[in-house]
Amino acid sequence: MGITSEIPVGESFDLAGRTVGLERETGRAVFVARTPGQPPNRIVGYTVQASPVDGPPPHGGEMHPDADELLYLISGQVRVSLELADGGREVGLSAGQAMVVPRGTWHQIHVDEPGQLLNITPGPGGQARPPNGDVIDRPGPPVVP
Repeated sequence: MGITSEIPVGESFDLAGRTVGLERETGRAVFVARTPGQPPNRIVGYTVQASPVDGPPPHGGEMHPDADELLYLISGQVRVSLELADGGREVGLSAGQAMVVPRGTWHQIHVDEPGQLLNITPGPGGQARPPNGDVIDRPGPPVVP
Protein backbone atom coordinates (compact mmCIF):
# COMPACT_ATOMS: atom_id res chain seq x y z
CA MET A 1 0.00 0.00 0.00
CA GLY A 2 1.30 3.47 -0.89
CA ILE A 3 1.53 6.53 1.28
CA THR A 4 -1.14 8.41 -0.71
CA SER A 5 -4.87 7.95 -1.21
CA GLU A 6 -7.59 9.74 -3.18
CA ILE A 7 -9.41 12.74 -1.71
CA PRO A 8 -13.17 12.35 -2.22
CA VAL A 9 -14.47 15.02 -4.60
CA GLY A 10 -17.00 17.45 -3.13
CA GLU A 11 -16.60 16.33 0.49
CA SER A 12 -15.20 18.40 3.37
CA PHE A 13 -12.55 17.05 5.73
CA ASP A 14 -10.70 18.19 8.84
CA LEU A 15 -7.28 19.42 7.70
CA ALA A 16 -6.09 19.40 11.33
CA GLY A 17 -6.30 15.61 11.22
CA ARG A 18 -4.92 15.04 7.71
CA THR A 19 -1.96 15.80 5.49
CA VAL A 20 -2.72 16.83 1.92
CA GLY A 21 -0.15 16.29 -0.80
CA LEU A 22 0.03 18.37 -3.96
CA GLU A 23 1.78 16.09 -6.45
CA ARG A 24 4.23 17.89 -8.70
CA GLU A 25 3.96 15.56 -11.72
CA THR A 26 0.21 14.87 -11.81
CA GLY A 27 -1.10 18.10 -10.30
CA ARG A 28 -3.43 16.01 -8.10
CA ALA A 29 -4.27 16.67 -4.47
CA VAL A 30 -4.09 13.46 -2.38
CA PHE A 31 -4.14 12.45 1.27
CA VAL A 32 -0.66 11.52 2.56
CA ALA A 33 -0.53 8.89 5.31
CA ARG A 34 0.77 9.94 8.73
CA THR A 35 2.79 7.66 10.98
CA PRO A 36 2.27 8.50 14.67
CA GLY A 37 5.47 9.63 16.37
CA GLN A 38 7.34 9.97 13.07
CA PRO A 39 8.15 12.96 10.84
CA PRO A 40 5.56 13.53 8.10
CA ASN A 41 5.79 11.43 4.94
CA ARG A 42 6.96 13.48 1.97
CA ILE A 43 5.99 13.26 -1.68
CA VAL A 44 7.41 14.72 -4.87
CA GLY A 45 5.58 18.03 -4.58
CA TYR A 46 4.26 19.77 -1.47
CA THR A 47 2.52 18.60 1.69
CA VAL A 48 0.00 20.81 3.49
CA GLN A 49 -0.71 20.39 7.21
CA ALA A 50 -2.56 22.35 9.87
CA SER A 51 -1.03 21.10 13.10
CA PRO A 52 -1.21 22.10 16.74
CA VAL A 53 1.85 23.88 18.12
CA ASP A 54 1.72 23.42 21.86
CA GLY A 55 5.01 22.38 23.35
CA PRO A 56 8.71 21.89 22.86
CA PRO A 57 9.92 21.14 19.33
CA PRO A 58 9.91 17.43 18.41
CA HIS A 59 13.40 17.79 16.89
CA GLY A 60 16.52 19.91 17.03
CA GLY A 61 15.71 21.67 13.75
CA GLU A 62 14.84 20.69 10.18
CA MET A 63 15.80 21.60 6.62
CA HIS A 64 14.08 21.18 3.23
CA PRO A 65 16.48 21.02 0.24
CA ASP A 66 13.83 20.90 -2.52
CA ALA A 67 12.23 24.37 -2.27
CA ASP A 68 11.07 27.11 0.11
CA GLU A 69 8.56 26.29 2.88
CA LEU A 70 5.58 28.52 3.75
CA LEU A 71 4.51 28.84 7.40
CA TYR A 72 1.18 30.51 8.30
CA LEU A 73 0.22 30.83 11.95
CA ILE A 74 -3.54 30.39 12.34
CA SER A 75 -3.56 31.00 16.11
CA GLY A 76 -1.09 31.36 18.96
CA GLN A 77 2.37 32.91 18.96
CA VAL A 78 5.69 31.34 17.91
CA ARG A 79 9.29 32.22 17.15
CA VAL A 80 11.09 30.64 14.19
CA SER A 81 14.86 30.33 14.47
CA LEU A 82 16.67 30.41 11.12
CA GLU A 83 20.30 29.38 10.53
CA LEU A 84 21.23 31.70 7.65
CA ALA A 85 24.59 32.00 5.86
CA ASP A 86 25.14 35.44 7.44
CA GLY A 87 24.16 34.27 10.94
CA GLY A 88 21.14 33.28 12.95
CA ARG A 89 17.84 35.14 12.89
CA GLU A 90 14.69 34.73 14.95
CA VAL A 91 11.32 35.71 13.47
CA GLY A 92 8.25 36.17 15.67
CA LEU A 93 4.84 35.19 14.29
CA SER A 94 1.43 36.06 15.71
CA ALA A 95 -1.94 34.75 14.58
CA GLY A 96 -2.59 35.67 10.93
CA GLN A 97 1.09 36.17 10.04
CA ALA A 98 3.15 34.10 7.62
CA MET A 99 6.77 33.69 6.59
CA VAL A 100 8.87 31.83 4.05
CA VAL A 101 11.71 29.59 5.16
CA PRO A 102 14.27 29.63 2.32
CA ARG A 103 15.23 26.38 0.61
CA GLY A 104 18.02 24.55 2.44
CA THR A 105 17.75 26.66 5.62
CA TRP A 106 17.86 24.91 8.98
CA HIS A 107 15.00 26.16 11.13
CA GLN A 108 13.11 25.40 14.32
CA ILE A 109 9.78 26.58 15.75
CA HIS A 110 9.53 27.63 19.41
CA VAL A 111 6.06 28.02 20.94
CA ASP A 112 5.34 31.10 23.05
CA GLU A 113 1.55 30.64 23.04
CA PRO A 114 -0.11 27.38 21.93
CA GLY A 115 -2.03 27.51 18.68
CA GLN A 116 -2.25 26.05 15.19
CA LEU A 117 0.24 26.31 12.32
CA LEU A 118 -0.40 25.73 8.62
CA ASN A 119 2.71 24.62 6.76
CA ILE A 120 3.21 24.04 3.05
CA THR A 121 6.35 21.94 2.88
CA PRO A 122 8.34 20.86 -0.20
CA GLY A 123 9.38 17.29 -0.82
CA PRO A 124 10.49 14.70 -1.24
CA GLY A 125 13.78 15.42 0.59
CA GLY A 126 14.44 16.76 4.03
CA GLN A 127 16.55 16.41 7.13
CA ALA A 128 15.78 16.71 10.81
CA ARG A 129 18.02 16.88 13.85
CA PRO A 130 16.71 14.88 16.78
CA PRO A 131 16.96 16.65 20.12
CA ASN A 132 20.28 14.79 20.66
CA GLY A 133 21.87 16.60 17.69
CA ASP A 134 22.22 13.70 15.19
CA VAL A 135 20.88 14.32 11.66
CA ILE A 136 18.16 12.15 10.12
CA ASP A 137 18.21 12.22 6.33
CA ARG A 138 14.82 11.86 4.62
CA PRO A 139 15.70 11.68 0.93
CA GLY A 140 12.18 10.72 -0.16
CA PRO A 141 11.34 8.62 -3.21
CA PRO A 142 13.57 8.87 -6.28
CA VAL A 143 12.58 11.59 -8.72
CA VAL A 144 12.17 10.28 -12.26
CA PRO A 145 12.49 12.97 -14.96
